[in-house]
Amino acid sequence: MSVQDDLTSVQRCLDDLFRSVGRLEKQLGGGGLDMRRVRADADHLRESVALLREAASSPGTPRKPELVTIPDTPYDRSLWIDTDDEGLGAHHGPGH
Repeated sequence: MSVQDDLTSVQRCLDDLFRSVGRLEKQLGGGGLDMRRVRADADHLRESVALLREAASSPGTPRKPELVTIPDTPYDRSLWIDTDDEGLGAHHGPGH
C-alpha cells in the first residue's frame, strides 16, 4: 500500500469514528466531561491526519528539525541570582 492509500484508509476510519461519536453524543448528551474528551481526541486525530496528508503531498525532501547549537562556554552566573536548585533550596543558605 502506498502512503496515500494508507492515509485514505485512515481518513475513512476517522469518518466512521466521527459518525459514531455523533451518535453517542445524541444518546448520552454532549455536555459530560467524558464525551467532550472523546470529541476533543477525535478532533485532534482529524487535525493530525490533515497534517500528515499535507506533509505527504508536499514535494521535496522531508523537513528536518531545526538544530540549535548550544555553546560549551559557561552561562553568565548573574542569570542564576535568586534562584533555587531543584531539591537543594536557595544558593544563599537558610534564613536569608
